[in-house]
Amino acid sequence: MQLDLNLLTALDALLEEGSVAGAATRLHVTAPAMSRTLGRIRQTTGDDILVRTGRTMVPTPRALELRAQVHDLVHQAHQLLSRERELDLATLSRTFTLRWHDALASACGPALLAAVHRKAPGVRLRLLAESGTDTPELRRGEIDLESSSAQPTMPELRHRLIGEDRLIAAVRPGHPLTGGPLTPERYAAAEHVTVSRRGRLRDPVDDALASRGLERQVIAAAPSAATALQLVRDTDLVVTVPEAVTDSALRGLGLRTLPLPLAMPPIPLHLIWHQRHDNDRAHAWLRTQAGSALETVFRQPDSAP
Repeated sequence: MQLDLNLLTALDALLEEGSVAGAATRLHVTAPAMSRTLGRIRQTTGDDILVRTGRTMVPTPRALELRAQVHDLVHQAHQLLSRERELDLATLSRTFTLRWHDALASACGPALLAAVHRKAPGVRLRLLAESGTDTPELRRGEIDLESSSAQPTMPELRHRLIGEDRLIAAVRPGHPLTGGPLTPERYAAAEHVTVSRRGRLRDPVDDALASRGLERQVIAAAPSAATALQLVRDTDLVVTVPEAVTDSALRGLGLRTLPLPLAMPPIPLHLIWHQRHDNDRAHAWLRTQAGSALETVFRQPDSAP
C-alpha cells in the first residue's frame, strides 16, 4: 500500500484548525484543493474525519483519537528534515508576538525590550493586550508567548511557572480606609472598582466576603489595571490588584496600598507557548529573556515562606 505522506501534514492542519478554509490558509493552498485533500484522507482512513454541524465542522471520534499522534508525527518529520543551525543573535531577524496582561507588560516590558534589542537588534516584539474572549491564536501560531494565571489544559501547550503574586487594596492618599486597621467589614462597606476585560462586576474576592456574610459595593468595572488605578487616584474608590505586577504603577500614581483583610490564594503567573516551538532556538532564547524580565518582579515559588 502506497501512502502520500503529505496527507499527514494536511490532516494535522485540518484537525488543528477544525475547518477546510482554516487548514487551506495555514498550508497556503486554495480551499477547493484542501477540500479534495480531505476527500483523499477520508478515502484512505475510511473515516469522515470532519463532519458539518450547522455552520461549523467537528471532528469525528476517530479523528480525535488520531489528533495527538498525527501532530507528533508531523513534528518529528520537520525535526528530522530541518538543519541544525547555531543561533546568531547579531543577525537574527524575526518578529515575536506576546500577549500579556497590561499591567504585566508595563512592569516587565521595558526590561524585556532593552535586553532583546541589546542582544538581537534585528528582533521586533509585538505586545498585544489580552483579548476579551478566549481565543486560539496560540494554537494557530499567531501568538508566540502568552501569560496567564491559569495552567493550560490543552496537551499541546507548554508552560513555565514564573512566580506568585498576592492581592492588595489600593486607594488614594487620605482615603478614609487609611485611618485605622482595615477590617473585612470596613473593606466591604467601601465603594469598589473591579478590573475585568469582560466588564465583570464580581470576582473571587466577592466569594471570600460572602463566606463571611459580607458583600462589597462594586460600582464600576475597568477594562485594565491602568484604567482602574486612574479612577482610584481621583475618587474614593478601592481597587484590589496584584501587588508585584502593579507596584511600579502604584508608586508612579502615588497611591496607598493596604493589606487585604481576607485570606486569598496566591496568584501564579505562567508563561505559555505551543509545543511546536520546543526546539526552536530563537523562541527558546526569547523565552529565557522573557522569563528573566518577569522574574524581576515576581517572587519565586520556592522562596515563599
